Amino acid sequence: MSPLRDPDNCSTMAEVRTAVDALDAELVALIARRFAYMRAAARIKPERGHVRDEARKAEVIGNAVAAARAARIPADAVGAMWETLVEASIAYELAEWERRRA
Repeated sequence: MSPLRDPDNCSTMAEVRTAVDALDAELVALIARRFAYMRAAARIKPERGHVRDEARKAEVIGNAVAAARAARIPADAVGAMWETLVEASIAYELAEWERRRA
């Protein structure tokens, strides 16, 4: 596989699509790793009520929004994506917490 071109050096849509597809695969791998940490959290947290932590949720989303602003990408869109990601993570962690204790 040839190395991906820098976005500013792409000259065809095929190059752009190849890079986007590769980045999407990397993002899925990173999300899978993030969910592995949710499994660890489910193992570590002693009580079911500890799974949802609204202060931590706000901190995580706020960090992502700040990083998006710093990267000069749409912070509102990143905030919405992180809201979905964090809620999915909480649901996954809760299911894992219950599975481990069934």
